[in-house]
Amino acid sequence: MHIDIRHAVPGDAAEVTACVCHAFIDYIPIIGKQPQPMLDDYLRLINQSMVYVAASDAKIVGVLVVGKTEEGFCIETLATHPALQGCGIGKKLIGWAEILAKQQQFKSIYLSTNSLMHKSQEIYKYLGFVEYDKCVVNGYDRIMMRKKI
Repeated sequence: MHIDIRHAVPGDAAEVTACVCHAFIDYIPIIGKQPQPMLDDYLRLINQSMVYVAASDAKIVGVLVVGKTEEGFCIETLATHPALQGCGIGKKLIGWAEILAKQQQFKSIYLSTNSLMHKSQEIYKYLGFVEYDKCVVNGYDRIMMRKKI
């Protein structure tokens, strides 16, 4: 499967939202509410040039939301459509985030994941992320993870 990564455009907002919601919906019963990425305004984030999409045959199959904070270069959201999870799309999007961070002279990237999303934590560890903190953000228990690049 050929995957292209590109900046999202406003016309992608509905498909980006759908991809994220499909990717996170199974976590609702685990954490007891919608995960934060399901609540974000993707049109606003797209207009701020924070969203990249992985597309296959013009269909959005993955979403990457990045940003810069006081802590550094951040992966805000990483989502792969459930039908294609395990195909390397998430890994490719993380690689894209690393390229973006390096271009901006960052030495690491970081992300947070819900403390109850154990599968995600294991994937991030496998990809080289290390847990460095725990906190509560917007009422969600979060595990903070960083990767040197």
